[in-house]
Amino acid sequence: MDAASAPQPPNCWQRLGAELAFTQDSSGQYSSFYWQRPANKVVNAPAIMTHASNEHHLFQPVAQESYLETIHRVMERRVPENYHCLFSYQDETFPVELAITPILKHEGRVVEVLVLGRLLEQAGLTRTNRLTGALPHNNYQDLITQIARNIRRNPYQNLLTKLARNIRLTLDLETIWQQTVDSLGEEVRVSRCLIISYDSENLMLRVESEYCDAHYRSMLGERFPINQTPYLQQAIATDEPLAFDYIPDSPFEEKSVLVVSTFYQNKRNALICLQQCDRRRHWSDAEIELARELAAHVGTAIAHATLYKDLEEAGMRAEEASRLKSEFLASTSHELRTPLNGIIGFMKLILDGLADDPAEQREFLEEAHRSALHLLNLINDILDIAKIEAGRMELEFTEVSLEDLFEDVEKKTRPMAEQKKLSFEIQLPPSREPIALYGNYQRLLQVLLNLVGNAVKFTHEGGITISAEIVKKMVTINGQRFPGFVKVRVADTGIGVPLDKLDMLFKNFSQVDIGRTRSYGGTGLGLAISQRLVETMGGTIQFFSLGENLGSTVTFTAPIMQIPLMSRSKQAEGD
Repeated sequence: MDAASAPQPPNCWQRLGAELAFTQDSSGQYSSFYWQRPANKVVNAPAIMTHASNEHHLFQPVAQESYLETIHRVMERRVPENYHCLFSYQDETFPVELAITPILKHEGRVVEVLVLGRLLEQAGLTRTNRLTGALPHNNYQDLITQIARNIRRNPYQNLLTKLARNIRLTLDLETIWQQTVDSLGEEVRVSRCLIISYDSENLMLRVESEYCDAHYRSMLGERFPINQTPYLQQAIATDEPLAFDYIPDSPFEEKSVLVVSTFYQNKRNALICLQQCDRRRHWSDAEIELARELAAHVGTAIAHATLYKDLEEAGMRAEEASRLKSEFLASTSHELRTPLNGIIGFMKLILDGLADDPAEQREFLEEAHRSALHLLNLINDILDIAKIEAGRMELEFTEVSLEDLFEDVEKKTRPMAEQKKLSFEIQLPPSREPIALYGNYQRLLQVLLNLVGNAVKFTHEGGITISAEIVKKMVTINGQRFPGFVKVRVADTGIGVPLDKLDMLFKNFSQVDIGRTRSYGGTGLGLAISQRLVETMGGTIQFFSLGENLGSTVTFTAPIMQIPLMSRSKQAEGD
């Protein structure tokens, strides 16, 4: 034994003013020992016990393994720690508070620790709630017994049990988040406690819930890319809790961080992040274990709450879909009966010989034919949406001439517009060569006829304009790359759509205002079918209106096979 570790005389330790002082190596072997029991503490031990008394080896920690882990950590990290534990001497058990400090040898090695401590009285015990939880106050020995139980388990077990019970009592996601951060932040006494959601597709993080000390800036609602915060990026890459004793140069002032991912069925669904801003903090094994166990409970609770929310929303959507389908059936049954009654009525007139001459008979047949075509269009709409919903809409893609498409639409819809005394204008891009789209001719024609038919139907004054523009932007459809797309625009000066109803336009079985639009006829499926067809062909569709009686504009896109050579005037305008 060298001079540094040789037993020291009692008066050497007395000068430190400590009630309990000793040095130990990594195995727990005492190299020096001194304990002077204060007169007011009734303890079954000698008034003064020293290394020379040969009884000090009987003074041992109750939880030997946990105590030695702390000794090893202090020696390895060279950072002092405070520690509460129970020591036993003969048949008695004593709760003590210790300060454990590494002893640096002249060559820089750490092979021993200096331990200074004191015996805890009842008042001291009841102040250490972070360790003991709820303790009885009527008997000192009961306090000691309760501490012994708590030391043998996770010192945060009471908190863990409380949090687990609370989050099982609710399926509200926001409540689970807030209860977790509030309880954990207060109990562990951190500057901030955060629950952070992770968007794996966009690699973004968002602070969903927060406990925050009033002295520090709130992070609630903050959204930031994952690579902006390296320690969170590391946490995403591992399943284990990560403890950082020092974080340099953070905009949110955190100096030490403990972060752990929450999982459900091996899928990450959030991060729990503890931040200390006022000082550097060493995270104890108990705190790291608390984070690990709490993450397991919270991960499951988040998954269940999310599932419940999804089911609730799905139920509401199903209820709304059922209501819309009921309204659709009521409306469609009327729409189907009207042309069918027209066919039956005109055919009956002819069969009963009520046509006065061949000209009137032909007029009746033409009316019956128009009604039959209208009925066919209604049935086709219903069949199309049924195919789309069943996932059986299969399209063959070919080159489609934009000029041919517009010409076909004009032939079928201009007479309708002129019959209502509306202007009808088609504007093709001023190209010096044909414009070829990539899609299905019949379905592109169906989309345009739907859009132009609606424009004519809901317009009483003014007119309809059909135009197209070429957009140079590389797109990929069905694994094939295209140099751009054509944006087709159908604009009218009709009745428009209220701004608060725009989101209903593309829903199946939906009409913006049944009472207002029923007089115009139709199933309300036209825009929904058009949207599905356009998206199937790799495009997008949008509807714009400034409000009632302010007209409407619908645009949709389709990929272009190649960018055509534009006329000189168009190039000058672009320049």
